[in-house]
Amino acid sequence: MRRDTFLKSLAAMAAAGVLPVSAQTASAIKMMIPANPGGGWDTTGRALGKAMQDAGAAASVSYDNKGGAAGAIGLAQFVNASKGDANAMMVMGAVMLGGIITGKPPVGLDKVTPLARLTSEYNVFVLPANSPFKTMKDVIDQLKKDPGSVKWGGGSRGSTEHIAAAMIARDVGVDPAKINYVAFRGGGEATAAILGGNVTVGGSGYSEFAEYITAGKMRPVGVTSGTRLKGVNVPTLKEQGINVEIGNWRGVYGAPGITPEQRKALIDALAKTFKHKAWQDAMEKNGWTPAWMAGDEFANFVDAEFASMRATMAKSGMI
Repeated sequence: MRRDTFLKSLAAMAAAGVLPVSAQTASAIKMMIPANPGGGWDTTGRALGKAMQDAGAAASVSYDNKGGAAGAIGLAQFVNASKGDANAMMVMGAVMLGGIITGKPPVGLDKVTPLARLTSEYNVFVLPANSPFKTMKDVIDQLKKDPGSVKWGGGSRGSTEHIAAAMIARDVGVDPAKINYVAFRGGGEATAAILGGNVTVGGSGYSEFAEYITAGKMRPVGVTSGTRLKGVNVPTLKEQGINVEIGNWRGVYGAPGITPEQRKALIDALAKTFKHKAWQDAMEKNGWTPAWMAGDEFANFVDAEFASMRATMAKSGMI
């Protein structure tokens, strides 16, 4: 077949909506990022989009940031605007589960299509550089004296850093219901509050604070991992006598109502991207731990995480 005839045939098939699923998937991906610019979901979504293009899994990627309510506002928009769209994706993660548990929004993850888990990451707690406190022990001592005087800054209510703060309080004998947690709509806002000294202690994924820690603008005082993070000289909470360990993870969901074939094509595109050097480099740069899990296995993981997180939050007095 002549090239011009072939291209006209493809154009006709596209107009009729009968292109092969793989061809539809590798076209214009629409990435919903249910958070404001500057945070972990934003970084993940944009790194993923670039890697998909580099891997040949997408011809182009557009981004839509819609922050608020731990991702619930973006989730609702995604559900309403993307039904049956085989090229639509939404970044999500553990934070969204926490937000759904605490906020009980009208739209849940049962309305969208689980695709894959991509990364996991532990949180780091930091102090502003000019803080009168120097260590996590200083923070805990003040927390015991006057819980409300310690402002914990981080992501939306129900985020992993919020849960970690409640777990820390409970472990050191403070009523978790008394912690003073200040929720921010995005990582950029939380970072600005920490740098400005508007919160006592801030929490987020290590990658979000790394440049400020390196520059001496934030002082790291504890990570939520079981053992020290590779290449990061920050003590764990457990090392400091606080029996708290909690991780964060991020993944991708597809639109409501896509077919099994379209879902498989999206998962295949993500798998291809995950193996590509561009994504591997992004994970290394941001300190993300590879955590690939796809399809029904990922769906079952999310269900189990939801139940586990709800139990932890109930025990910590958050719900």
